[in-house]
Amino acid sequence: MAVRKELLDYILEQLERVTPVRAKAMFGGYGIYAGEHFFALVAGESLYLKVDDTNRPDYERLGTRIFQPYAEGMALPYFELPLDMLEDTEELRSWVEKSVDVARRKPKKKKGR
Repeated sequence: MAVRKELLDYILEQLERVTPVRAKAMFGGYGIYAGEHFFALVAGESLYLKVDDTNRPDYERLGTRIFQPYAEGMALPYFELPLDMLEDTEELRSWVEKSVDVARRKPKKKKGR
């Protein structure tokens, strides 16, 4: 799922209004970090934010899609955020802060030897 540079730049610009972020290329898309916390990803034409039981119902109420990188198979704990929500800084802040909190609570994996 290639990401258009213009779309990535736009998403990063909007997210920067809420919190400092950086993007890292991965698997044809981009992982989005706030500090060391991987809280979002951009794939294709969509922005997905990290979820757990605390914020998943918010996305389910919106009826947005869970991130499934393959046509069939497991889904990852990221839900699509409608791109029009990027225009409202305060609303975006709420969604982003919840996802960053989810990423903070996730235990870090120990590196192998």
